Formats: sequence, C-alpha cells, structure tokens
Amino acid sequence: MMPLAMARSGETVKLVALRGGLRMRRRLADMGLTLEMPLRVVQHNGNGPLIVAVKDTRLAIGRGMAHHIMVEPCE
Repeated sequence: MMPLAMARSGETVKLVALRGGLRMRRRLADMGLTLEMPLRVVQHNGNGPLIVAVKDTRLAIGRGMAHHIMVEPCE
C-alpha cells in the first residue's frame, strides 16, 4: 500500500483506503472515487496536480490530497 502521490505516470492502481478527515473523504466520494476502483495515472510530473483517469473521466487531484489516497498496484 502506498499513497497515490507515489504512483508513476501510466501506472494503473486500485484505491484501497482514504486517509483524512470527513470533509476530504466526502469530497473524494463526490468526485466518484470509491474503494476498490481502478485509477490510471495519466500525468505525474513532479509539479502541480496529478491527473488520473477514472472510468471515462479525468480528474486533477492536488498533491496534498494525493498523499491521503492509499493505493496498490493492479494485478
């Protein structure tokens, strides 16, 4: 298990836990992120937000929030 902020561009990971307060968890749920869903990291260049593909949508997730989203590599 690792934070989403550690995933590389092009990597597909599975969401396994959301760490943080109620407001952050609610915000992520409103964005459509649920446990066990696959995420594909589209852009992670070290600066700015991470761009992830979720189903048919792309989301920009700030680095601070990405450190609270725990993922593991998909098999």
